[in-house]
Amino acid sequence: MDDSRTDRALGCLLGLAVGDALGAAVEFLPPGSFRPVTGMRGGGAHGLAPGQWTDDTSMALALADSILEVGWDLGDQARRYVQWWRTGRYSVTGECFDIGNTTAAALARFETDGDARVSGLEASTAAGNGSIMRLAPVAIATMSRYPDDVETVIDRCVESSLPTHRSPQATSACAVLGVMLSALLGGEDEELVLDPSWSVWEAVRARMALHPEVDEVISGSHSRRAPPDIVGSGYVVRSLEAALWALGAHSDFEGAVLAAVNLGDDADTTGAVCGQLAGARQGASAIPDEWLAGLAAGDSIAATARSLAETRL
Repeated sequence: MDDSRTDRALGCLLGLAVGDALGAAVEFLPPGSFRPVTGMRGGGAHGLAPGQWTDDTSMALALADSILEVGWDLGDQARRYVQWWRTGRYSVTGECFDIGNTTAAALARFETDGDARVSGLEASTAAGNGSIMRLAPVAIATMSRYPDDVETVIDRCVESSLPTHRSPQATSACAVLGVMLSALLGGEDEELVLDPSWSVWEAVRARMALHPEVDEVISGSHSRRAPPDIVGSGYVVRSLEAALWALGAHSDFEGAVLAAVNLGDDADTTGAVCGQLAGARQGASAIPDEWLAGLAAGDSIAATARSLAETRL
């Protein structure tokens, strides 16, 4: 694999963790109610140290371990999420201190019936952003399939959502984000990937019925709107839209991710989703050195990304 492709794979997973850690300090705070985030800082709702991250990165690492150790197995993925929830495995602090209600309920159902394909709820009331926040490992492991086998990229990304989020909004968002990440990881230009007329969107629509609100996002709502209409919401549609807005508004990793987290509210996840995109766009080499140096378990996350880059799902 060429060095630039590896750098982008590293950027995608490290970008997720960096965005998560930057946003953790202002998670749950309304926009404009806090001192703008300009770098790693501690505190926040969970009292984390600078560079520590939340459930977004924990679940991404659980998903990555599953892919690397057993291949593609939704049951194994769900079991690792349960381990994180119940025992603190994959947590930066050794305990699960942050889990969404939708995710917890889905994992409890999995513990009861053992079927990861249906443990997530299909209801629109359960359309949180918990499956797009952890998507990077799937995109990295399937990036060699772009552009010749976009269908497999879509299928894997959609399936990765099912253990916790089966709503059409969540599965559609995973399909869309996964294809965008795979394309950026493959070296496609950002302007193409953000273009509503990108030919790949027809392949996505042919593979699955996109939820209308997600279709609106890829049709350009992220570029037509601006804050306060762009929000750092936990609703998966608005979360995806906010990340794409920040990406399109800033050509550098730092500017994009800071714009995302400074939307406040679900800031860690908006940062994590934007960080995946910005990292895939420009690579780990574009992430500020001081952010990488201050990232908790950064070397281990980088090693995981390198292994994923050598994997083909």
